[in-house]
Amino acid sequence: MKKRLVFVMVLLFTLIAAGCTKNVSDDSAGSPSTIDSVKDKKKLVIGTAPGYFPFEMKDKKGQFIGYDIDTANAIGKALNVKVEFKQFGFDGLIPALQTGDIDMVIAGMTIRGDRALSVSFANSYFKTGQVLMLPKKDSTTKRWEDLDKPGKKIAVSLGTTGALLAKQLFKNAKVQDFEDFPSASMAMIQGQADGIIYDEPGVHTYELMNPNSVRGVYDLISSENLGIAVRKDDLRSIQWINSFLASYIESPAELKSRENWFKKADWIDKVETKK
Repeated sequence: MKKRLVFVMVLLFTLIAAGCTKNVSDDSAGSPSTIDSVKDKKKLVIGTAPGYFPFEMKDKKGQFIGYDIDTANAIGKALNVKVEFKQFGFDGLIPALQTGDIDMVIAGMTIRGDRALSVSFANSYFKTGQVLMLPKKDSTTKRWEDLDKPGKKIAVSLGTTGALLAKQLFKNAKVQDFEDFPSASMAMIQGQADGIIYDEPGVHTYELMNPNSVRGVYDLISSENLGIAVRKDDLRSIQWINSFLASYIESPAELKSRENWFKKADWIDKVETKK
């Protein structure tokens, strides 16, 4: 009797352990991980949103260029797969990831709690923050609070952290959404807005490109971490990306990319710009 009871208990514990192991190892209710799928199909599809200088842009030949593009290509090289880029408006990236149109988002996306309810983020690969950009003719505004007045208009890029932050900060000025940062910038230059809240690297680069039209106020309004997004709870892919980033960040290839896009300006003339 005792032997039979022991046998039943051992069998029960074995089944429970097997079930737990399956739950831990499976991603998103049994779906294969993104990394495994990418390796099987020999192609990595990256969702990005050109217009965030110098992270993702298009050159005058229509080719994707920038720091994030270099990072994506380095991931493809590590996986030994072809990399394909798909362009979206920034607010369309997470839906595209959820529907399986893309495998990853690499688009200067800030890691935020609300976004983490819909996707999963790998470790941060870049630190940045939001700043204020103004028309060059505005020589008096020194901080964002100076624009928080009735009648003032703040342009933002739809779906970005800058847009969310501006709508939290400005209580009196009107915040206006635009499709992307170049569109918001052009609207401001044309007098449709009094300022823009956007990431510091993008503002710095845009000022380099348009020194007679805009100026940046580089006191950080916030501090943020940029991350690569994959579908929700794809833990195997998160682990792989984190391991990749640990070896890639500050490697010769990453340092060369950072030098090229953040410390030089000779690429600016090659970039496609909105008229």
